[in-house]
Amino acid sequence: MGRDSFHPRRGSLAYSPRKRAKDIVARIRSWVNEDKVRMQGFAGYKAGMTHVMMIDDYKHSPTYGEEVFKAVTVIDAPPLKVFGIRAYVRENGALRSIKEVWAENLSKDLGRVFQLPKKLSHDVEDIEKILDEVAQIRLLVHTQPRLSGLGKKTPEVMEYLVSGNIKDAFNYAKDVLGKEIRAKDIFEEGEYVDVIAVTKGKGFQSSVKRWGVKLLHHKTRKGRRRAGTLGPRHPAAVMWTVPQSGQVGFHQRTEYNKRILIIGENGEEITPKGGFVGYGIIKGDYIVLEGSVPGARKRLIRLRPAIRLDKYRPFGKPNITYISLESKQGV
Repeated sequence: MGRDSFHPRRGSLAYSPRKRAKDIVARIRSWVNEDKVRMQGFAGYKAGMTHVMMIDDYKHSPTYGEEVFKAVTVIDAPPLKVFGIRAYVRENGALRSIKEVWAENLSKDLGRVFQLPKKLSHDVEDIEKILDEVAQIRLLVHTQPRLSGLGKKTPEVMEYLVSGNIKDAFNYAKDVLGKEIRAKDIFEEGEYVDVIAVTKGKGFQSSVKRWGVKLLHHKTRKGRRRAGTLGPRHPAAVMWTVPQSGQVGFHQRTEYNKRILIIGENGEEITPKGGFVGYGIIKGDYIVLEGSVPGARKRLIRLRPAIRLDKYRPFGKPNITYISLESKQGV
């Protein structure tokens, strides 16, 4: 057998253990430290992809100043509803929720997610009295899928940090409590964001698809699509690094520095003829991101201001010359 018959596993151990995500709503563990007072993110539903033509504004590109082709992802982004404010204090290096205030005009769809408490605090002054102790102010928000092209009613519930100093963050949270927040209130066209979502699920797969191990010889006993050996005789245990079968996909992933090309208010401007395949028609607000994003169609996509921003990237509103609205049926 030649030297090419043997090679190390192709998959990275950095993401182990490759288990299914616990929740379809991806979690955000890190936030951007900035002075600007705003909610640190947004959420929408992945509708599909199309392409645009734009003027290349990256100065180090060989096509700088020329019209270039860009594949883009369209996210259906109906307004988020703010239904609560949560205050955190820092104890022994960790955050602890100390006070929570809810809006008075709660959506009935929240009852589809959890049973609404009978006694709710609506007095924002309860947080204002302890503002000196507070380390973080976060907003409790939920999506409004009735305004999207999904055709479902149950919203997703999540929380977002409010950036800026504590006093300004509290005043901002107090102003938006019980109101809707739109994508254009948080992000600008040309801004970079991080995309956090759960990837496409592919079920239980063998080590060939999961880790890229080489197919064994066609006369190999007990099959070809398996690891040749699970380890040595001693130690008498299977190491965790051995490529074995298991879950593939449906993992939470973060993709950094995705540029917002368009933030629109009329979904008809971006919906292709016949609607997006497997999704339908965008009714209202939408976001167009350069490149692809994790997840299947209809998957919840969470956005956060870029935390690892590259200073050499082009900034400012992009000059888009053409948006493809041709039917994507059969593509």
